[in-house]
Amino acid sequence: MKIFYLILLTVFLVSKMTAQDKNINLIIGTYTNSCESKGIYVYDFNTKTADLKLKSTSENAINPSYLTVSNDAKFIYTVNENGGKSMVSVYSFDSEFGLLQLLNQHDSEGADPCYIINDSKNVTVANYSGGSISVFGKGSDGGISQVKQVIQHKGKSINAQRQESAHVHMVQFTPDKKFVLANDLGTDKIYIYKYNQNSKNKILEIKDSVAVKAGSGPRHLTFSNDGKFVYLLQELNGGLTVFSYKKGMLKMIQEASVVVPDFKGQIGAADIHVSPNGKFLYATNRGSANTISCFKIQKNGQLKLAETIPTEGIGPRNFVIDPTGKFLLVANQYSNNVVIFSINATTGKLFNTGKKIDLCAPVCLVFK
Repeated sequence: MKIFYLILLTVFLVSKMTAQDKNINLIIGTYTNSCESKGIYVYDFNTKTADLKLKSTSENAINPSYLTVSNDAKFIYTVNENGGKSMVSVYSFDSEFGLLQLLNQHDSEGADPCYIINDSKNVTVANYSGGSISVFGKGSDGGISQVKQVIQHKGKSINAQRQESAHVHMVQFTPDKKFVLANDLGTDKIYIYKYNQNSKNKILEIKDSVAVKAGSGPRHLTFSNDGKFVYLLQELNGGLTVFSYKKGMLKMIQEASVVVPDFKGQIGAADIHVSPNGKFLYATNRGSANTISCFKIQKNGQLKLAETIPTEGIGPRNFVIDPTGKFLLVANQYSNNVVIFSINATTGKLFNTGKKIDLCAPVCLVFK
């Protein structure tokens, strides 16, 4: 009899663990000034079915557009995009219940921060309107210190409306964390900084910069899963540039595009990611297209277009692929929804599941 009950208990525990393994947190940053939003939303996402359930929200957060989560999932770091009054905020995070509690915040030291990354020592922010990079230290409680370093970019390019000055749009670690790459839409350059994690005030030291096509507007980039290639998406012309990468050095090897042939509308390329299996790359185009493109990654790192389809919304600002590689979620900022696509594991092509989240101005999606 004892053996029988032991077997039942074991089956119950295994079943419970399996059920829990299907669910992960989906954290969404939003704009709060265009419609009714509480700021940051935490959902329970089922990786088997793509079903969602709201767990919690932040309160009184101003435009927590982009966010990043600590490796131990105990803290969320977010920008508060608000012109000259922009801030960087830290929340403690209970990953089991999805609860958020504001710890502290500081001035972003640059207008309109639009991207944020973190590691065990520092939090680094790209200030779009300010054209600068700000680096904050981390305290033992997870909070951030006063700013440790501010790097001001200077320059402009040929688009008088969008490139009248520097506009840092993204900062990103290299896979080995020895460098930080910074995309500047305003100057048409990728800046390569040596990353000194433990420095007091020279965390980032310029190593080099790489110019791209004038007027292209570098926005976001991502690395191949093996770290040998960098894929750069340009907002203003929809260009998709492939670089080989080694030890802080970039070498251009291909020019592609997310713009379909003979397209005459407005271009607004936005986000770019590689699938967990490393076989496919996806990129969005806003403007009047509102599409997402799938590319097959060749053995030499170059790209071959597989398809371009509508995102079933307006303004696909950001998207995320769940860790299993089964689903891709697109945040359509202007139609106020997150649309869920399934991914064909063989072809990489996307299929609308019919499931979505209706949410005010979704901007950033993170699984943790």
